[in-house]
Amino acid sequence: MQTPQTLASPSTRRFAREREVDLDALSHELGQSWLNRTDVERKLGGSSAPTAAPRSDTSPWDQDHSRFGPVEAEPTSRLSRLAATNLSAAQQVIPAVTHQDRADMSAIERFRSSLKNEAQARGTKLSSLAFHVKALALSLRIFPRFNASLSTDGETLWLKHYIHIGIAVDTPNGLMVPVIRDADRKGIFAIADEIIDLAGRARDRKLSPDEMAGASMTISNLGGIGGQSFTPIVNPPEVAILGLTRTTVEPVWDGEAFAPTAFCPLSLSYDHRVINGADAARFLTHYARMLADPREMLI
Repeated sequence: MQTPQTLASPSTRRFAREREVDLDALSHELGQSWLNRTDVERKLGGSSAPTAAPRSDTSPWDQDHSRFGPVEAEPTSRLSRLAATNLSAAQQVIPAVTHQDRADMSAIERFRSSLKNEAQARGTKLSSLAFHVKALALSLRIFPRFNASLSTDGETLWLKHYIHIGIAVDTPNGLMVPVIRDADRKGIFAIADEIIDLAGRARDRKLSPDEMAGASMTISNLGGIGGQSFTPIVNPPEVAILGLTRTTVEPVWDGEAFAPTAFCPLSLSYDHRVINGADAARFLTHYARMLADPREMLI
């Protein structure tokens, strides 16, 4: 996807479009990335522009913050600048919606506990994230529109016949998203090993560009930090992203008594140009059902 460089509010874009003003050309002409209605009116010759003093700033962020108190300048990393550009582009282009649900993790936790000795014998750590990766990969088999990419012009939907899952990793150098290839065809222990390996190399900045490309869909897991829900930003060219937050235990009535039940909040953000709300609800319901009964992953 080509990244838009010109920044402008929706009302400014509509005003320019109605008057057939090319904002990208105007941005290049003025030498500034942020445009507002006044810039468009000046381009039109001021016919509809009110008398105003020249702008002193090219964007709302270009301020002398030291006027208000002590400040410290910290240069941003190349990785964070690249992420900022991509995320800004995603927010401008993608009409994103977030659907929220929760998954009963009680059976997964019991199953994971039963495999603890085997995991130790294998020299690995079997985290709940490995089960999320597996459940997501198998869900993408059932819902192929979630495993797709939309062309820049919006005229072609590319349906992928592979399933690769991205894992967002918080590193000292910024967010990195290594990819687990063919996750639908791998076992739980193999996925667990890859999560540990990729996350460790991401933090050490030892990943190659190819290891961070080609994901079908990404998981952003904040469960180790906290929170009840959030709205993850779709990572283009993907059409959806799954956010996980901290699992909590709640009492649930089983017909005879209240039983402690572990629930993981789920936040699914999706591109509404490709996915509608009903399909998003069905997708997350299916995903939660797989986690509630791990046998669904084995059939």
